[in-house]
Amino acid sequence: MGIFFVYLIECSDKSFYIGVTNNLEERIWQQNAGLNKDSYTFKRRPVELKWFESFTNPEYAFKIEKQLKGWSRKKKIALITEEWEKLVEYSKNYTQNKSSTGSD
Repeated sequence: MGIFFVYLIECSDKSFYIGVTNNLEERIWQQNAGLNKDSYTFKRRPVELKWFESFTNPEYAFKIEKQLKGWSRKKKIALITEEWEKLVEYSKNYTQNKSSTGSD
């Protein structure tokens, strides 16, 4: 069984992209190379890896990816900066801390 990475990158427009891959270094290179003109990151290059976690169970990796995609921008930043107390706070007060613009 292989290793799967859930990763979070920051794009040049400061938006975040979250994905799953079995080759993290290659995937970041691909996104910066702009190989897929239809991808979210194509017009938002360069991208920078901000966070990743490895998993041996692909189903669990995809579950974590989906969960992170639902998080607010503040919560994603707390994960990147390892501010665990803020991560918990933003989880408890989601409706109070939700961005007024709705963008991530």
